[in-house]
Amino acid sequence: MYEKFEAEIEKLNQRVEEQACQRSGARLLMTHPGVGPITALATEVFLGDPARFADSKALASYVGMIPREYSSGGRQRLGGLSKQGNPLLRFLWGEAGAHAARKDPELQRFYRRKLVQKGLGKASVAVARKLGIRLWIMLRDQIEYNEFCRRGQKQQKSSEACAGMPETRNGANSHRPVD
Repeated sequence: MYEKFEAEIEKLNQRVEEQACQRSGARLLMTHPGVGPITALATEVFLGDPARFADSKALASYVGMIPREYSSGGRQRLGGLSKQGNPLLRFLWGEAGAHAARKDPELQRFYRRKLVQKGLGKASVAVARKLGIRLWIMLRDQIEYNEFCRRGQKQQKSSEACAGMPETRNGANSHRPVD
């Protein structure tokens, strides 16, 4: 009986892989480390046209990876995940995020930082959300993972601001007070 189910699962996996290879968007998504044919195909199918999302917050809200909000009287309370979107896509992004955090150095740094700041559960969800946003960007711009990384490095090098350093005003050269 076990062998029968193994054979059936193997046939289904092959069909999913064939379908993913036939779709250009899924092929692009599979270039990201940690993303396999099932995650790539599900992401492309469930998101549909990536241009329908105005920004990454709209995407996260659609999938249900934003906090539930309880607000009253000017006080904002954020709860757990809203879980309003597709549960399969949330699950797949979570699993793929765990694998991607091991293979992608930038995601690994992000995961470790969130792990120290927030704990295991919130760090895992943060990585899954970040991975989902990356996949959406790759679909929207029709780029592979290498191009995505190149654009990220280019953006980091071009930014003039230095983290933690306040801006100088009126052409001042240093932050020391004038005597």
